[in-house]
Amino acid sequence: MLFNTFSYALFLPLVFFVYWASNRNLRRQNLWLQAASYFFYACWDWRFLFLLLFSTLLDFGTGIMMEGSKSKLEKRIWFWLSVVINLGFLGVFKYFNFFAESFADLLNAFGMRADIPTLKVILPVGISFYTFHGLSYVIDVYNERIKAERSFIDYALFVTFFPLLVAGPIERATHLLPQIKKPRTFNYVSAADGLRQILWGLFKKIVIADQIVPFVNPIFENPLNFSASTLLIGAVMFAFQIYGDFSGYSDIAIGTARLFGINLLRNFAYPYFSRDMAEFWRRWHISLSSWFRDYVYIPLGGSKGNTLFKVRNVLIIFLLSGFWHGANWTFIFWGFLNALFVILAILSKTNRNNLEIVAADRALPTAREFIAITTTFGLTVLMWIFFRAESMSLAWTYASSIFDISLFTIPNPFPKSLILVTTFLLVIEWMGRRKDFALAEVGMSWPRYLRWGFYQAIMLSILWVPSVGQQFVYFQF
Repeated sequence: MLFNTFSYALFLPLVFFVYWASNRNLRRQNLWLQAASYFFYACWDWRFLFLLLFSTLLDFGTGIMMEGSKSKLEKRIWFWLSVVINLGFLGVFKYFNFFAESFADLLNAFGMRADIPTLKVILPVGISFYTFHGLSYVIDVYNERIKAERSFIDYALFVTFFPLLVAGPIERATHLLPQIKKPRTFNYVSAADGLRQILWGLFKKIVIADQIVPFVNPIFENPLNFSASTLLIGAVMFAFQIYGDFSGYSDIAIGTARLFGINLLRNFAYPYFSRDMAEFWRRWHISLSSWFRDYVYIPLGGSKGNTLFKVRNVLIIFLLSGFWHGANWTFIFWGFLNALFVILAILSKTNRNNLEIVAADRALPTAREFIAITTTFGLTVLMWIFFRAESMSLAWTYASSIFDISLFTIPNPFPKSLILVTTFLLVIEWMGRRKDFALAEVGMSWPRYLRWGFYQAIMLSILWVPSVGQQFVYFQF
């Protein structure tokens, strides 16, 4: 069930009204949300419900067993048992074929013929996300940051809450579980804010991302058929496609959770207004970046120690981040490229220069800030080529073909409407950059008739564009 479908438009109001009709009974509310979440997931493929349930039971039981352990050794055994099984499932479904094929290619490179069998399995939707939810809980219980949860319903809801189940944000037990256990009452202001965030998320997904797909896909599939100028425009448009797609999903998920009195972690903070790559990674997919920071980077030593250790730790988390995104060398190389630019910022001691949003107290950026934003965006666009390409050879072909004399030719025409709505996106996000999402600020001080006219125009644009029901990009991860 996709957020941008008619079935979800029926599903969400039903869940909402039954939830708040539960007479503020917390147990009934949680049971209803849990049932709705399992139904939501079963709409993808009901067979994978058993894997989801097993993973949930494993980590729930592990938490209790670790807390009741009589020795540190016993506690450590339970901890590593959960970690190994969780990563084992992730490895089999997501990475087994990658390792098998890579090993076969290596043997073939040395003249040894290899025919290594691969698995014909479907990647369970959301497995990377709910596995990381469970791992964060197990690690936090192991490190005694949180007590083991004794209510299976509450714990299962933390893992499977339907807005975040298939593409995040990646939640922490320390943040979400206390909200699940706390009585919730309807708050009109929070719900209205949630609806505005859902509206903006749908706009980014349906009007921006989905409409870009038909024009970008042919360019990435056959880069040699297009001029360098068209390749450059295609790469730029993909940058807006993936941003509109994934940040749009996050907005819908976070806004939906607010309808139920639950606040999820922020996942995007206007990353394309970043002035360097270190700032970009503080603003893009925040829940994943912070997960790797807290559970990998800091345990490795973080920023402590000499420069060599800092470089090593940054390289490790970015390679892991690339690998998390997909079983392809393109993702790993994409992670490596990002690591290089962040490492350069660390070595030059500029990685902490831009902690606040750009031009926070001004209407426009300075010339220096504008150049920094444009440069960072350009680097991001070039790296997105490796993220999007189907193989390393296609990525190299695409990237190298941009630096051709045909860069100075007129590109293939893109629809003017796409350029218009993308410009509209940038303007609205710039105006609303001081808040968690653009519509939390834009329009709030306007007269009511003007504000509602603005919302209706966005709704009409969502309904007016061709509906393609395009799947969210991050579902494949």
